[in-house]
Amino acid sequence: MGCLYGYFSDVQVKQLEDELSLAAVAVEKNGQEYLEGLQSRGYRLTWVSENGDVIYDAWSDEESMENHADREEIREALQSKEGKSSRYSTTLLEKTLYYAQRLKDGSVLRISVRSVTVWVLVLGMMQPILIVLIVALILSGVLASRISKHIMEPLNSLDLEKPLENDTYEELSPLLKRINKQHRQIDMQLSELQRKNDEFTQITHGMTEGLVLLNEKNVILNINPAALKLFHTSYSCKGKDFLTVERSHDVSHAIQDAFSSGHSEIRMEREGKEYQLHINRIESNGVVIGAVVLVFDITEAAFAERNRREFTANVSHELKTPLQSIMGSAELMENGLVKVEDMPRFVGHIRTEAGRLVTLIDDIIRLSRLDEGSEMPFETVDLYEVAAEVAVGLANTAAARNVEFTVTGENVDVKGVRRLFTEIIFNLCDNAIKYNKDGGKVEVSVIRQKSDAVVSVKDTGIGISPEHQTRVFERFYRVDKSRSKESGGTGLGLS
Repeated sequence: MGCLYGYFSDVQVKQLEDELSLAAVAVEKNGQEYLEGLQSRGYRLTWVSENGDVIYDAWSDEESMENHADREEIREALQSKEGKSSRYSTTLLEKTLYYAQRLKDGSVLRISVRSVTVWVLVLGMMQPILIVLIVALILSGVLASRISKHIMEPLNSLDLEKPLENDTYEELSPLLKRINKQHRQIDMQLSELQRKNDEFTQITHGMTEGLVLLNEKNVILNINPAALKLFHTSYSCKGKDFLTVERSHDVSHAIQDAFSSGHSEIRMEREGKEYQLHINRIESNGVVIGAVVLVFDITEAAFAERNRREFTANVSHELKTPLQSIMGSAELMENGLVKVEDMPRFVGHIRTEAGRLVTLIDDIIRLSRLDEGSEMPFETVDLYEVAAEVAVGLANTAAARNVEFTVTGENVDVKGVRRLFTEIIFNLCDNAIKYNKDGGKVEVSVIRQKSDAVVSVKDTGIGISPEHQTRVFERFYRVDKSRSKESGGTGLGLS
């Protein structure tokens, strides 16, 4: 548009010069008569005297026009025969070209024409320009889409699982080789990760302790079968909050303590068993990423601890009672408060209580040795023979209580400690006689059931109430302490 505008402006200026030359010749010959005979709507002719007064103007009344001596084109024409200038309108969208020529008589003839500026040309060409621009954008978009599809087609068809088997741009070879190398590294890492995961799974599945892995948001990441059984849940709990599995407030509080302090412990009871939870915080690069919950079954340990405390208390009581009786009798004898004829009775009492002490201490020593698990001689033992020996040893006791004692069955051999088998059967039979009724029966049978050897002791005695049956093997436990005291014993036999 700039080139076109410049070209047509030059053409217009030359036409203006030619028109003025023709008009100047005519005015010099015919004067104002020629000018008045012209009827031009495109060009404006103005005749100015040597002093600047307007002699004639084609578009205005010359008498109302001001002096033109200060006009640039008039001033130049008066000085150098020709002059020209241009002036813009107030909107800058239009300008007027002036061209003046001095005549022979010293006056100046000026011609002017209105011309649009380059901005009018721009506005006039805006619509075709926009149309061309839109068409160009559409065409460029279509072409770019087709070209990009053509370029991207080999890239989109790449098989990244087998990078080296692709037939594509040569420039992509280094990238495909790098991807292939990364694939091999990832496969090796995945294989190693799977191996470690399998090891972890096998180890945790074989644990008798419960194991739960939590992330920092208390969500279950992993849980082993022991923990599943304890919390009565399934593997579907993975990915869920631990509160959906264990709603205990104490356990939740212990987990929060572990997250804040690093470690916490808590005990809980579940289905008659006692468990201890160890909760440890897991960190990576100084950031808390989760926690591990270990659950230990401490039922036996807690039971043993309670038994130890009860055993200590019971031993103290059992030792104190005969000792007090012995000390009381000895003190009476020492102070001369016992008559000579009563002396044998007191001495007998002291001897009886001392015997009870010796028996009690012997039982405690033997029980302690069993607790320590010291080695004992194993041999082949015939249980029927042992039962028969026990029957012989208790024959007098049974006769004194008027109890019928019988042994039936067959010879059954087992590997074990003969002395311990003898004590077991003796204790059972001795209790069956002691707590029997007058004229009662005790029946001992020894039989083999498949791979098991079964020794059964049946009596017609007072029996044991169901609520006490689970405690008969506790140390010093007696259902009826008064009756047990009458019948003797320490309460350690069955334990």
